[in-house]
Amino acid sequence: MAFITGLFLLDAPASALNNAGGVSDDRFDNKVAVKVIRTREGIYPYVSAQAFRYWLRTTLEQANVGWMSAPVYREDKVAYTDADPIKWWDDDLFGYMRSPSDSAGAKKKRQEDPEYKKLTSLQVKDGKELTITRAAPFRVSTLVSIAPMPQSHIVEDWEAMTRCEGDQIPYSNQFYRATLKGLFSLDMKASGTFWYRQKTGFRNLDDVRIEKAEKAGLIHLEAEKAYRLPLDQRIRRVAALFEGMAVLDGGAKQTLHYTDVAPPLVIMAVTKGGNHVFGYVAGATGKGLPELKIEALKEALSVFEDEILSDVYVGWVRGYLDEDRAKLEEFARTTEGSRVKIRHPREAFKALVEALKDPDKAASWME
Repeated sequence: MAFITGLFLLDAPASALNNAGGVSDDRFDNKVAVKVIRTREGIYPYVSAQAFRYWLRTTLEQANVGWMSAPVYREDKVAYTDADPIKWWDDDLFGYMRSPSDSAGAKKKRQEDPEYKKLTSLQVKDGKELTITRAAPFRVSTLVSIAPMPQSHIVEDWEAMTRCEGDQIPYSNQFYRATLKGLFSLDMKASGTFWYRQKTGFRNLDDVRIEKAEKAGLIHLEAEKAYRLPLDQRIRRVAALFEGMAVLDGGAKQTLHYTDVAPPLVIMAVTKGGNHVFGYVAGATGKGLPELKIEALKEALSVFEDEILSDVYVGWVRGYLDEDRAKLEEFARTTEGSRVKIRHPREAFKALVEALKDPDKAASWME
């Protein structure tokens, strides 16, 4: 079982990429606070995994990578996608839970709503639509500042609406300066493989979707209780995901702070198992500044040598931590048989995608 395992840094020089919503205090009725983790050491600004997934999904929809996004249906207090991983690429890689409300009012609304009728039907038992769920093959961590900071380092920016008659309308906006670190992992076997087990997260297909899989000619893995797309289609979806990550866009307060959320540093490889081999190779100095921990990387490459199945693709923008990049380049140049390949991040993602398109490699990685 193979995974695409990666770590990335996000440079936030003066940013408010994910906010906790409006609050009020003694000075302002309108105040927007950033999300932070509070600890004894200080506070850590962060971006939720949900926000990052939203950025990526939106980027994939807009990028020219052929991405197929599932429609979303909303009830009063619930929302869900079509939950058809055979057709929709994000249902496949990002997972889903389609569990319609069982209230009489919600049932009546669905029966009369033409938008709901456009969705793939659910299996019905005893008059109830049965829930289907899929654990996402693509996993991402919360993006957290590499170092804590005092509360005073969160900037309270006073602003005002002045383009109106009468008194100006004051409000407050928080932002910070930080480096955020995130981890991601893609289960390659699960990508394009859909189970029909009676288990939460693995009842991806109901009887309706099993019939659809049969008609579409998907490969039946009877022993595993699963259906699988042809290899070329699975590769195409995974390749599109990482082509989208290469041009990632998004984030809150961009009209005020304009932060480039495409990672200036990313380290990734195809590995055995889902444990993250690069989790500690980037962090902070004693002064809270970002650094690549060369000794930690050397240890990871040595300890996990047999578990790293591909080159180690390092994407690094020139101009960002150039001294650390020079150290890594020296290590890669002087180490015999080094699999560390350093490029611009877009070129690193492209190299990974090209490796995925090698049918011999992909066939073993995606088993």
